[in-house]
Amino acid sequence: MTPLVVIPTYNERENVRRLIPRVFSALRRCHVVVVDDSSPDGTGGEVRSLARRWRGRIRLIERPRKMGLGGAYVAGFRAALGDHRMGPVIQMDADGSHDPAVLPRFAAALRTHDGIVGSRYRGGIRVIDWPWHRLFLSTMANRYASLVTGLPVSDLTGGFNGWNRNALAAIVRARPRCSGYAFQIEIKHICARLGYDLAEIPIVFAGRSEGRSKLSRAVILEAAWAVWRMRLQHSW
Repeated sequence: MTPLVVIPTYNERENVRRLIPRVFSALRRCHVVVVDDSSPDGTGGEVRSLARRWRGRIRLIERPRKMGLGGAYVAGFRAALGDHRMGPVIQMDADGSHDPAVLPRFAAALRTHDGIVGSRYRGGIRVIDWPWHRLFLSTMANRYASLVTGLPVSDLTGGFNGWNRNALAAIVRARPRCSGYAFQIEIKHICARLGYDLAEIPIVFAGRSEGRSKLSRAVILEAAWAVWRMRLQHSW
């Protein structure tokens, strides 16, 4: 079955112009779904232009406004599940922080695992071009989330992940509630709680190449509370 890469976007025009050709070069048989929240910088138009070049391999889902990272991914997941030609689904950021060269390893690992987590912290720290305070916040957030939820995963907040169709269907059926970066923790929690296995693949993570980070105080607060909700709802 054909691998599918889901990429959420908001004001990522220059980044998707560079990223999508690299995705197709790395994983030659794959398809791409871009979920764009009506980016004012013309990201949607750029994706339509790329879709004319790679006919039938790029789908653009346009939402009417900025509606959150979690909802964007769920929209992409539903599109994947609705097309029975598609096999494993890999989610990645549009900002250039995730290296498409790793995609074949993800696709291969998903033949034997339900879920794959691209880990920045497995066996050491592999993060470049981040200021020290951002790295400190990320490492502490992952330790906090792992401690509260009980999940033995080194990178719960990372967004470079892959799922087979069974695990993906379970995620969608569970109706994730988080809209920000806590969504990444929540979907891993859902899969582990339901008995799906998660394997970690070490990756190198680079700071975004263009544009501004979407991290905000509201996103951080949502994640801080969400992990406790997960723990209270489901005891390990």
